[in-house]
Amino acid sequence: MLADTPGDATPRPDAMHEISDGTRDVVDRVLRYARDRALYERVPLDRALPPDELAARAGAAITPEGIGAERATTLFADVLAPACLSTDHPGYVSFIPSAPSKAAIAFDLVVSASAIYGGSWMEGAGAVHAENEVLHWLAGEFGLPEGAGGAFVQGGTIGNLSALVAARDAYRRHRAAMDDAAPVRLAVVCSAEAHSSIASAAAVMDVDVIGVPTGADGRLHGDDVAAALDAHPGVFAVVATAGTTNFGIVDDVAGIARAAKDRGVWLHVDGAYGLAAMLVDELRPAFEGVELADSLVVDPHKWLFAPFDACALLYRDPAGARLAHTQHAEYLDTLTESADWNPSDLAVQLTRRSRGLPLWFSLATHGTEQYRATIRHGIDAAAAIAETIEHRPHLSLVRPPQLSVVVFRREGWTLADYQRWSDRLLDEQRAFCVPSSHAGEPVLRFAIISPLTTVDVLTDILDTLD
Repeated sequence: MLADTPGDATPRPDAMHEISDGTRDVVDRVLRYARDRALYERVPLDRALPPDELAARAGAAITPEGIGAERATTLFADVLAPACLSTDHPGYVSFIPSAPSKAAIAFDLVVSASAIYGGSWMEGAGAVHAENEVLHWLAGEFGLPEGAGGAFVQGGTIGNLSALVAARDAYRRHRAAMDDAAPVRLAVVCSAEAHSSIASAAAVMDVDVIGVPTGADGRLHGDDVAAALDAHPGVFAVVATAGTTNFGIVDDVAGIARAAKDRGVWLHVDGAYGLAAMLVDELRPAFEGVELADSLVVDPHKWLFAPFDACALLYRDPAGARLAHTQHAEYLDTLTESADWNPSDLAVQLTRRSRGLPLWFSLATHGTEQYRATIRHGIDAAAAIAETIEHRPHLSLVRPPQLSVVVFRREGWTLADYQRWSDRLLDEQRAFCVPSSHAGEPVLRFAIISPLTTVDVLTDILDTLD
């Protein structure tokens, strides 16, 4: 059933696709809900429910006849949506929040409504052109040379995997050209604090990870990378992190780049969270060396205010990525032969949504200076709340913030204390702030992305720690 009126006993094949009162009703209901949710003045925080309780509340929605658009929309609005945390809530300061702009949210609907296949130029030239405009702007901001380019993929995990696959392919081709057999085991060098997706990618690729300890400042340094490269044959890529998830720390990218380049090793920069801070002039020196990357990623669904899910994957020379990723089949030959720029040739994907378009629309609507100002908010708010923490006797910083993540402790508290406090905040629908850990010590952290997460909001959370 499309709406809540009885249908024919035998469903007509075109009933879901035709323009009719029923399909108009479905679209209108969904668009009304989407508009209301996008324009909530007070976003609910909400929370997960236990599986048995949620199943009991939701009941069975997938039935032979369907339950109709009205009941399905009501079920989502009243039962399913409240069982999902709102990552755009100002008090959501755990993990890395999401804070999509209103323009990006709205245009995400357009992407689905337009039925665009974004994998090839032949089928989605307009969308690919718009996405490339964003990618070229980002490449310029990060100092990559003219000719750099890439594609938007699902998230940082797929972006890191795709880049490392391209790096491994380049390594193998080079060794083959030199008539030099590659070592039995290949490896990636990265920080011991690197994102878990690097280990995940290595597991998928069946290669080893050589985790190098960071310095006392939490950064991976070039000298340590050089020593690791000299000690381990078969390293095909080095990964530098531009903004760790737990602390927001930027590695010594310049030193790491020198170590990698001196030895002819591919440099990949994982900037999924933090690389967006390069858009703020005073933060650019912290990222020196990014311009030397062979590949890099930054996730717009984090600090570039796009909806889930979008990762911008960029290559210094996309030609190498095409060699690694282009899929070949009889039915695909026409795409390859007529290609101007096929995003599907640049990552481990073929079918793809044009997930860069919401960011393109928001950038086109508001301009890049607005983005710089909104990113700067997170940096300024982190510095301000860190100063507040330093003036409270029962709180202390674990490390001063470099970007927009603040890690601190409540003196005398155990993990159980932190967890009870976190649960209480969520029960009160005040904030979502879960414990983290550092060097075996339980700690708290604020990850500040949304411009609606103000110093007042953060101070209110701190007040509950008294």
